[in-house]
Parts: sequence; structure tokens; C-alpha cells
Amino acid sequence: MAAPRRGRLSAAQRWLLVVSCLGVILVTASMAALYTALPEIAAATGASQAEITWIVDGYTLALACLVLPAGALGDRYGRRVVLIVGLVVFSLASAAPLILDTPSWLIAARVLAGVGAALVMPSTLSLLTAGFPEERRSSAVGLWAGVAGAGAIIGILGSGLLIESWSWVSIFVGMAVMGAVLSVAACTVPESVDASRPAMDPLGAVTSALAIGAIVVAAIEVPARGWLDPQVIAVIVIGLTLALAFIVIERRVTHPLIDIRLFTDRGFGSGTAIVTVQFLVTFGLFLLIVQYLQLILGYRPLISALALAPMGLPMIAVSAIAPRLAERVGLRVPTFVGLLAIGGGLLMIARTDVHTGYVELLVPLLMMSTGIGLCTAPATAAIIAGTPVEKHGVAAAVNDAAREVGAAIGIAIAGSVLAAGYSERITPVLPQLPEVAREPVGDSLAAALQVAERAGPQAQPLAEFAKSAFINGLQQSATALGLLTIGAAVLIAAWAPGRRRATPPDFAERADPKLATSEPEQAVTPD
Repeated sequence: MAAPRRGRLSAAQRWLLVVSCLGVILVTASMAALYTALPEIAAATGASQAEITWIVDGYTLALACLVLPAGALGDRYGRRVVLIVGLVVFSLASAAPLILDTPSWLIAARVLAGVGAALVMPSTLSLLTAGFPEERRSSAVGLWAGVAGAGAIIGILGSGLLIESWSWVSIFVGMAVMGAVLSVAACTVPESVDASRPAMDPLGAVTSALAIGAIVVAAIEVPARGWLDPQVIAVIVIGLTLALAFIVIERRVTHPLIDIRLFTDRGFGSGTAIVTVQFLVTFGLFLLIVQYLQLILGYRPLISALALAPMGLPMIAVSAIAPRLAERVGLRVPTFVGLLAIGGGLLMIARTDVHTGYVELLVPLLMMSTGIGLCTAPATAAIIAGTPVEKHGVAAAVNDAAREVGAAIGIAIAGSVLAAGYSERITPVLPQLPEVAREPVGDSLAAALQVAERAGPQAQPLAEFAKSAFINGLQQSATALGLLTIGAAVLIAAWAPGRRRATPPDFAERADPKLATSEPEQAVTPD
């Protein structure tokens, strides 16, 4: 790809930016797209609550497990070809529910779609970093990070629009069509590959996938089982043991999947932590707010999606300029201010009650989205800047793995605290209810409202009490997420670099002295 004059992007670079941003939007939107359709899916397929959970989380699990090996595959065999393969797999898997719509097949299709997404997500970022000159790279990465952060909102909005006029199947049709169109568009961008084609690290790939998978599975099971459940504890221990084994392996192999020493770089390490916290908070928040909008304010799925749409505007706008700000003042300032804004917004949401209106809720939501844009885009740029150019595929995969693990943990924290707060308030009234109603009322607000609706006007006090129990859980959950974020703001800001330092000797040079005397080879082949 020929470099344009400084300060201007070529047509090919603009097209690459469009394709990469649309690719990451598709992946992140698909994580949240089914939220608005879960009740309809359950009614149409007869899926149990456990199966519904895995229809959503099977995608996230596969994506989180495989994103690191997928990034390495792109570095070795070509980021464009891996992107195309991933989009094709994603599209076919998303089309499967059109003919195979039992709960088991839906779970399998979502897992396969997650495999395709794992190939897509790191490829979109590493193609950008390879295809843009250094002076324009941070702006491109900032925009990519902004749309990645807004992808969940776009997914909720898009699915809300579809099921307003059609059935839940239309969501899968939309994802399949978008994947197919992008797979064709991806054929038109330049190929990018590490010219040295380093050997793969199969043992590192397996242990990293199993470690991340165990941690994500534990997080998925926490809301249903609790943090102290023996199975949850066992899976967490297994995940941490495998993570330790991965570290040992990576320090010993000749060509590691990722150089563990990268995490000692303050920009790379703190950037990874920031991205993890941001997705933890974002998906934990969506779990709370979508239910509040639909169950307390009574919004239809489309209206609740539209209510969240304004969050995307400051998130994308601030993300586009935040990396340049970080280049001037360092990662510490935008990180601290951004995470404080997120934490403060969550603590404002923790004051929500059954009488809180949408406008009152919108202020902290916009405050949080501004904070997300301020700290996340510079974090992604720091992860990329702390990695040799020929390893940008793996660096992008680290960024993506941090997002998926953070999302799973955020849902676990928000879901478990919400359930505990709801149960704490609703349990004393259960003995006063008919036996057949006790279990659904004790499970969730949605089930309690269904019981009250079937019972008629005389059950209105039960509905109101269940709503107050839900608010109790929401307040506790938002408070926990807010305090966690503010604590993370202090710790990460102390760790993050205060200002941009002179470039130190490359990690690649330490691993391979030959790189100290030559520029890293980066093959960029036009189509």
C-alpha cells in the first residue's frame, strides 16, 4: 500500500478503515444482539434458562478462548486471509438457525460463530496498524476502539429494529448477510503478513485457550451458582493453574505465542488492564439497564434500544481524539479521568429508584460513555505501541481477549449481585404466596411480573414489591461496579506511564538480536 502525503489518507487506507471498523462492529454487536430477543427465543424453541444463557454466552466463550491463537495465525499466514475465513465461518454459522432451530443447535451455531469472530476481531486491528503510517496510526486505532466500544449498543439497536417487524430469526439473517457482504469487501483490502513467518506455538495456544475458557465458564456460572459454589471454585482454580502453565511455557519456548515480558511494559500492561475494566463495566451496565428500561419503565425492545443509542455518540467522538491527547500528556491522565467518570456515572445510577425517569438516567449514561471513549482508545493504542510491528496480530488478540474476559466477568459480577439483592428483598414475602408462584417470583422480576399479570389486578402489590426488590439489587450491583471502577482508576493510573517516553529497545530485539540492526520486515501485498 503506497503511503499518502503526510496528513492525508489514501482512498485505499480509508476503505481499509471502513472495512476494519465494520468488521469489529459486527463482532461486538453480535455479543449483545440477542439480549432483546431472549424471551421470544425461549418461547419459540422451548429453551430452558440454562440453554438461553449458553445461546448468548457460547459465542463469547469461543471468541475469548481462540482470539490469541487467531491473532498468531494472522501474523503467520496473512491477516486478510484469516479475516475472510473468519467472516465466512461467522456468516455460515449465523445462517444455521434458519434450518436448525432447536436449543442445542442454536448453542452450537453460536459457538461456531464465536470461532469465526475470533478470527475476525484481531485481524481488523492488525490490518489497520500495518496499513497506516505511524503518524496516523493512533487516530485509526482510536476510531476502531470507539466503534468497538459502541458495537454492543449498535447490536441492541439493530436487533430491536428487526424484531419490531419480524421474528427473532431475522437477527440471525441480518448477521449472516452482514458477514457475507464483509467477506466480499475484505477481499479488496491489501494483504499483511509477518515476512519472517515464525513457527506456531501449539502448546501455548492450547493452554491459553483452556485457561481463558475456564475463567469465562466460571464467570458465566457465577450468577446461577454463586461465587462460593464448589464447581465454580474448582473451575477458577483450573483456569488460574492453566494460566500459570501458559506463562511457564511462553518463557521457555523459542517462538512464544506472546512474549510475556510485554506485560512488564507500563503502557502495554496498563492498557490491557484498562480495556478489561472498560468491557467489564460496559457489559455489566447493559445487563442492568436493559432490564430496567423494559421491566421498570415498560419500554418495548426497540424503544429500550433507542434509549441506549445516545451513548454511542460521545463514545465514538471522544475515542477519535483521545489517542492524540494521550500522546501529549501520557496514558495516566485520560485513564484516571475516564475511569473516574465511569465510576461516578455508576454511583449516580446506584441512586435510581422505581420513580427515576429516562432523562435522569441519561445523564450518567452519557457521562459513562464519555469516560469510556476517553480511556479505552488510548489504552488500545498503548497495547499496539508496546508491541513490535510484526506481532501486531497477537497484540490485537491480547486487546480482544481482555475485552471478552472483562465482559464475561462484568456480567458475572452484575448478575450475581443483582440476583443476591433481589433475593434478599423478595424472600420474606415468598411464604405468603401460593406454592406454584414461589419459584418464579423468587427467580427474577420478569417472572414475577408474569405471575402478577396472570393473577389480575389483585396481584398489583406483588408486582410493585418485586420491582422494589429489583431496584434493591440494581442499586447494590451498580454500587459494586462503581466502587470497583474507581479503585481501578487509582491503581491503573499509578501504573500507567505519565507521558510518552522515548522508544526503548524493542522487545523483539531482546528476543532476536538480529532485529537490533534492521527494521522489522512487514510484508504488505496489494490485492
